[in-house]
Amino acid sequence: MRAPIALQLYTVRDALAKNFAGVVKKVADIGYVGVETAGFPNTIPKEASKLFKSLGLVVSSVHSPLPVGEHQKEVLDTMNALGCKRIVSGMGPDEFKTIDKIKQSCDIFNEANSVAVANGLSFGIHNHWWEFQQVEGRYVYKVMLEHLDPRTFFEIDTYWVKTGGCDPAAVVKEMGKRAPLLHIKDGPCTKDKPMVAVGDGIVDFPAIVKAGAGSTEWMIVELDACATDMMEAVKKSYVYLVGKGLARGKKS
Repeated sequence: MRAPIALQLYTVRDALAKNFAGVVKKVADIGYVGVETAGFPNTIPKEASKLFKSLGLVVSSVHSPLPVGEHQKEVLDTMNALGCKRIVSGMGPDEFKTIDKIKQSCDIFNEANSVAVANGLSFGIHNHWWEFQQVEGRYVYKVMLEHLDPRTFFEIDTYWVKTGGCDPAAVVKEMGKRAPLLHIKDGPCTKDKPMVAVGDGIVDFPAIVKAGAGSTEWMIVELDACATDMMEAVKKSYVYLVGKGLARGKKS
């Protein structure tokens, strides 16, 4: 069965800052089944939750700071307000520069996972390109897999996997049930050029979908920056993924 399609709202962050409710309504009208949050410009989680429910949008997951230390209560309160069970976070490239740094980062991720599990939630890691490059002769993500609590899931950003130099379909297949969420974006797969609507770049999405069959629970469109109008790219991405039978939308 095709996985449902969601939009990472970071994609439309600039528009959300001007009209949060209006932009979210446009996302729902396009046919997206869900949204993934990453901040709440000019609103609060409780009000955003009411809006999502009124539009029939599921909150697939929440990008947030790590739920540890000073951020713990804020993150847990946000999850409660949204009625969502999946926290997603990550770390910058400096935290993966050596094997020792990778292990230290995994210790922090494991602490975050423990907090999540203790509160009836699950914790996942979103990657960029640096987790799919080699450090001291080993791929960063493979070292991570050895040191992370097995209950920690991955939100595989397929674009950054390819940008890092690995095959996203192979990684999705390797991760299996460990990667229930996929970030879907397209473009030239270089660090210095903007993205494009899904289907207009070089990423092989049919291969990725095939590799994730039976494991992928959400296909989440996210464009960090775009060479064209962002809202048009959001719509075009939906039309491509749903029209090609790669994801399930409200209108499919």
